[in-house]
Amino acid sequence: MTATSLRWGVLGTANIGRAVNPAIHAAHNSTLVAVASRDAATARAYAEQWSIPRYHASYLDLLTDAEIDAVYIPLPNGLHKEWTIRAAEHGKHVLCEKPLAMTADECREMHDAAVAHGVKLMEAFMYRFHPRTERVIELVHGGALGTLRAIRSAFTFRLTQPANVRFDPALGGGALFDVGCYCVSATRTIAAAEPVEVQAWATYTDRDVDEQLAGSMRFASGLVAHFDCALNQEQRQFYDIGGTDASINVEYAFNPGQRELSLVQRGVNRDERHEEFASIDQYRLMVEHFADCALNNRPVRQYALESAAKMTVIEALYRSARDG
Repeated sequence: MTATSLRWGVLGTANIGRAVNPAIHAAHNSTLVAVASRDAATARAYAEQWSIPRYHASYLDLLTDAEIDAVYIPLPNGLHKEWTIRAAEHGKHVLCEKPLAMTADECREMHDAAVAHGVKLMEAFMYRFHPRTERVIELVHGGALGTLRAIRSAFTFRLTQPANVRFDPALGGGALFDVGCYCVSATRTIAAAEPVEVQAWATYTDRDVDEQLAGSMRFASGLVAHFDCALNQEQRQFYDIGGTDASINVEYAFNPGQRELSLVQRGVNRDERHEEFASIDQYRLMVEHFADCALNNRPVRQYALESAAKMTVIEALYRSARDG
């Protein structure tokens, strides 16, 4: 590892690279060195497309590359645990796509592997790094809304390719895993607590994958959160937070792209306060945070045990959807 720049490899050629690859290139403390695919031609084409200097024809070849310090893993959900642990065993720091794993137990195994081999492991929830998200957390936890009473959120989009991995049960497909996890993450972050009870209802594809799920979470404080997620609707992404003294509304909540954003706070007297946020690349902010933690041995956000707590909630929601 160099003193000022983390050298990255990308483990896989998923489409999410269109956001993360440019972010690594743009980050002041990162260098994108190599990409790996199980097919040499695919790896070469991807490297050329994203201006990556080197490519490897297998994931293991990339992990044994001595000039790589960290890997970004955008593989299907069902492969996260295996390749995160193998990367840790080869001494590579790991930024892994969400959800970190398919169960809470898997998250804990990945955490243990990272600790045992002295590497950083973080789940790639990029929305947590946007200045607007940080401002929401500051307002809520600072008491600006009074006592929290309700959170409502949604993340949906329409997926029209039946062969997409998001519809593959063996690879961790499903609306809750893919986009509902954002709603669960945001709710837990805003509440700064774990729910004591959940309920969920889902509709399933002919491959028994949830294409639409709605859920509720009840907290010991009396806070109740409702959300819906789907792979069969036009895009919606927002959250609303209701408190005894004020409320907050956030549109384009999770993946807004690089557009100017606003935050609307409404008080008890119907007065409105608007805060504006300039266009920014939240993926770059995430990459720079992770690289700083790896280079300077600082704790990461969204560490694996936090991910395990989130997966405990997601597993409970799935159980509720199945058994009522």
